[in-house]
Amino acid sequence: MSQFETPLFTGLIEHAKKNPVQFHIPGHKKGTGIDPEFRQFIGDNALSIDLINIAPLDDLHQPKGMIQKAQELAAQAFGADHTFFSVQGTSGAIMAMIMTVCGPGDKIIVPRNVHKSVMSAIVFSGAIPIFIHPEIDPILGISHGITTDSVSKALQQNPDAKGVLVINPTYFGVAADLKKIVEISHSYQVPVLVDEAHGVHIHFHDELPISAMAAGADMAATSVHKLGGSMTQSSVLNVKDGLVSSNRVSTILSMLTTTSTSYLLLASLDVARRRLATQGKELLDKTIQLAQSVRGKINEIDHLYCVGKEILGTKATFDYDPTKLIISVKDLGITGYDAEKWLREVYNIEVELSDLYNILCLITPGDSEVETNLLIKALQELSDQFSHLSGTVSPQVMLPDIPVLALTPRDAFYAETEVIPFEQSAGRIIAEFIMVYPPGIPIFIPGEIITEENLKYIRKNIEVGLPVQGPEDFDLKSLRVIKEHKAIK
Repeated sequence: MSQFETPLFTGLIEHAKKNPVQFHIPGHKKGTGIDPEFRQFIGDNALSIDLINIAPLDDLHQPKGMIQKAQELAAQAFGADHTFFSVQGTSGAIMAMIMTVCGPGDKIIVPRNVHKSVMSAIVFSGAIPIFIHPEIDPILGISHGITTDSVSKALQQNPDAKGVLVINPTYFGVAADLKKIVEISHSYQVPVLVDEAHGVHIHFHDELPISAMAAGADMAATSVHKLGGSMTQSSVLNVKDGLVSSNRVSTILSMLTTTSTSYLLLASLDVARRRLATQGKELLDKTIQLAQSVRGKINEIDHLYCVGKEILGTKATFDYDPTKLIISVKDLGITGYDAEKWLREVYNIEVELSDLYNILCLITPGDSEVETNLLIKALQELSDQFSHLSGTVSPQVMLPDIPVLALTPRDAFYAETEVIPFEQSAGRIIAEFIMVYPPGIPIFIPGEIITEENLKYIRKNIEVGLPVQGPEDFDLKSLRVIKEHKAIK
């Protein structure tokens, strides 16, 4: 097979051209049964391939035809032994990775700055997380990756761990020394699972951080939709044979996946793989060049700083992705949230994320100088408008501590609980998640002892308008905690 082929997308088109009479789901029957306004907007072509796993179109749960061929081409493109398509996003692929290697009571080594899907999988599997402190950047106020030293230390103390999870690269585009981490983990016969949600493109350009498969990792959940050109919610799970069983991966993934798989999402994975494999280098050449040009122009604007290769050199900042623009606004005397809101309201510009000190903008092959010139103009005006505040605020870079884990997350999640006021919760064991999203890094997970310091961190995020998610009480007036059984007097 050639990387220029698209067996799944081509097969769907050929099927649609036959115009079969459909007595199967979906009930909109090629669009004739759908809302007319929606049909007109979406278009008949899209609706004609919104199909179901009938025999001619293969079945994602047991592929033998066009889906199997498409997955084989993807494995070839990513340097994997097996690639599984996911219509449950990278969250579903991450959960499948963890549940493949972990069962109740098994240890898994994870950085604290993980996506919430990792913690969900730990609850589902009954695993015990062994947390590694990610390296903190005191200037930017963000977490980076984990170091080779911390992985080595964690494995020395927990040689019975069933896996080491690594984020490569982080949401902000910073990568640790993944190849060395893989070598250390494999010396203990422990598989490496990679959250590659923000790194689908790195496999296709030498100037970007090393990809999970190139580094020898055992599994990688990779968001093709984020930066690879497929439709939202479509991702892949790449697997190498050896320390994990691809059959086990397939079984777990099938358990977590809808049986009504979207062929629109699957087809978009097929064509995105073709474009990455055949044009990725050329497209990324232009993308990197554009991003570096924007970075230079932002750094000419007073009170703004866009991070570059000077961030490299620590044990956790081994490499970085220049297509991610981390723009620090703290010297302007405003929060990243303020900047995001101002850009939306004044310039109709939407950024990827904001936090207390930064905004993050992504440059992809979908961008041109038209968009980036508008961003530069907007940031210059932002600086001009708020420069009078610069120097008036002494920013305090505050990041949450990792609390003590008193119960396994699964035991805490299913334990007998009670709801108490937020202000009275310090010292109690929490039974729910609290995280700032994006990127979904946990402040508390079920089973941890609530600290006053982290309650203060939550209040601070709420004050500046950042979305704190997870608890049942959206207003955070109360928290769900493990019920205490006191002695009867």
